[in-house]
Amino acid sequence: MTDFLGLAADIAREAGDMLLAKRTGRPEAVQTKSSQTDVVTALDRASEELIRERIRAARPDDAVLGEEGGETGAGRVRWIVDPIDGTVNFMYGLPDWAVSVAVEVDGEIVAGVVNVPPRGELYAARKGGGAELLRAGAPPERLACTTGVSLPQALIATGFGYQPGRRAVQGEVVAKVLPRVRDIRRGGSAAVDLCSVAAGRVDGYYERGPMYWDFAAGGLIATEAGARIGGLHGKPGNTGLTLCAAPGLFEELHDLLAPLDPERDA
Repeated sequence: MTDFLGLAADIAREAGDMLLAKRTGRPEAVQTKSSQTDVVTALDRASEELIRERIRAARPDDAVLGEEGGETGAGRVRWIVDPIDGTVNFMYGLPDWAVSVAVEVDGEIVAGVVNVPPRGELYAARKGGGAELLRAGAPPERLACTTGVSLPQALIATGFGYQPGRRAVQGEVVAKVLPRVRDIRRGGSAAVDLCSVAAGRVDGYYERGPMYWDFAAGGLIATEAGARIGGLHGKPGNTGLTLCAAPGLFEELHDLLAPLDPERDA
């Protein structure tokens, strides 16, 4: 079988190295998307173009779905690319941003890589093969999510959208969640949050609005580390709501969120 994971890791590393080398000062936004605070930088575009070029060179017949360039090509194999997940963090020099690359075969994610360049951490997973954290000069670290944590003791990561109406509802929801858990963390990158679940750095994650490229690779990494990922009422993870935690805590978090109608916007 093609070593999709090895190729994805090489590409994500190259893109991350390029971003670290070219980021000087505070990069300017060159475009906005859903709102004036939802921004794209020139380096988002440069990163995605580099990734697309490397995929085309190695596997010219594969499809690519990228945050900035949309979908190109067709076929059984599709690459899911987020060139910078956490662009605002990237702009401000905060460390939680990532290059996310996943590979889908016949609609199923089979390999995923999340490279967090400022931390020197690369998370990787192959379907059925477990998940690892790779650091330069260190042996691979097998990942396992934290188990046996009940909701009142759980550290939960979440994120917020960019549209004011969505943020208003997300504020209402988190206000109901916060008294029921140990604490809330808002890191600014869905991909990094999911890897934090995989590594046991947080116990769970939920968010209204993540796109497929935000959670494709990180979701595989988390599930291969023993977590469960999904939406409300048995749906798969989706833009309406995606949550992730170890079995047991997943159900508790789901049952806390569902009555709050977290998929709505004001």
